[in-house]
Amino acid sequence: MRFSSILSAWIGGLVLSGSLCWPQEPPPPPAPLVLVGGTIVDVTNWGHSAKDQQDAVVIISEGRIAQVGSRSTLTIPKDARVVDCTGKYLIPGLVDGYAGMSGQDQANADLYMGVTTVVARSDGVRGHIDFQANPRPHLYPVDSIGSTDDWSLLMGQGQWSAKLKEGNRPSELSPEDTARQLNDTARLGTRVLWLGPNLTAANTQLIIARAHQMGLVTFGEFVSTPYQVGVRAGADALLHMGHYELGVIPNELQAPLVDDPYGSAANTAFDYAQHLPATDPHLADYARFLAAHHAALMPTLSLYFLRLPGHWNLWKEPAASLLNPANLSQPPDPETGEMVYPLSAWTRHLPGAAQRWMQESQRKKADQAAMRLWQINQTIYAAKPHYLAASGAPAMGTMPGLSMHTELEMLVRLGLSPREALAAATNNYALQFGWTELGQIAPGRRADILVLDSDPTKNIWNVRRINTLIMDGNVIDRGALLNLKR
Repeated sequence: MRFSSILSAWIGGLVLSGSLCWPQEPPPPPAPLVLVGGTIVDVTNWGHSAKDQQDAVVIISEGRIAQVGSRSTLTIPKDARVVDCTGKYLIPGLVDGYAGMSGQDQANADLYMGVTTVVARSDGVRGHIDFQANPRPHLYPVDSIGSTDDWSLLMGQGQWSAKLKEGNRPSELSPEDTARQLNDTARLGTRVLWLGPNLTAANTQLIIARAHQMGLVTFGEFVSTPYQVGVRAGADALLHMGHYELGVIPNELQAPLVDDPYGSAANTAFDYAQHLPATDPHLADYARFLAAHHAALMPTLSLYFLRLPGHWNLWKEPAASLLNPANLSQPPDPETGEMVYPLSAWTRHLPGAAQRWMQESQRKKADQAAMRLWQINQTIYAAKPHYLAASGAPAMGTMPGLSMHTELEMLVRLGLSPREALAAATNNYALQFGWTELGQIAPGRRADILVLDSDPTKNIWNVRRINTLIMDGNVIDRGALLNLKR
């Protein structure tokens, strides 16, 4: 009995070890997902094409779009999971081109609102990027370049901890350190380089040239470098209404900015640019210059949404319930939805009426400044530069996910058609940056798709009417995103 038990165990061991050693059959690929009957909205050619595909079939396999066509030309695989999209509209997942994403609450809010890709920035306003959030949009990291920065993605890595420490204010790195920084941040997976206020013209030109050789994208937020220099050097995008208008200042205001990019000289320059009448011919000339060159504008209009007419209380939106106010910068008042203008500590001793008057005075001043910038940007828009949609969230009262939709609405208010605004949040990123993995519902692209209940080309508000959210070829339960466990 004992011998037979030993023999059985020996044979069983051989069988088990053989099963572990023999080549295993790979698991079969998941059944394809097929979207049937919807209208694919055309977002090509900067939103100037309108060749929508009606009654379309989209076949998705292993996270990518495999085939796109009509019912008459495509055969639906027998084992496919079919989603009936009859009467609905299909658009690519939205790209937020400049925002933070510092926690699961913000990741869920982005996804719930159809933002499937975030070009993510770490800084003192937006916090650190949360790469561990799950689920989350695709993250394309932004890192600063050529300057000390306490929030750089390289902080904490060897020599960079000491070299990138800011001190009283950011300072420019040497060309040699900048070249090493370029290589090291690229190895981290950085997709975009942020060129900030203190970079001088020579360093800016070198960075842009080297970045393009490496396939990296450059965002300009210049002060020391004249905008004309950065644009001619090939900067890919210019950040922020309220900043790129600095390109209109005369040489006598530009020259002091090399030594004073953050102080009184900068204040004087910005004050000049932001008080220039919208009808000034210098502004129209600058707008034509921008339109004639490669750089696209990323105005982050949503940063001024609460200071311009026509805004509403973002806290009333379902996705806002996900957000932790402590992780937002200058969150609006939860009751009114209005910007909060805190007063200095010394005003606590003033009567309540005086405090309210001071707050209202601050509000009026901020609203007037925002309206001046808006009118300046209407003049810039008239020259028809290329636009990219980005929320800037969560700064200045903006909210992840939600502010991507206020951005689309404000681009339309500025003058873009709904289709052009939609292209600015999708395929324009492929055209401007060469990110051809996203931005279209076309073979080979990533299967990030929004199925909408209404036509977004008729009203940009319809982009919010998301029926089905698909990311990497998987249908995401939007309702479950609202049930965030804190």
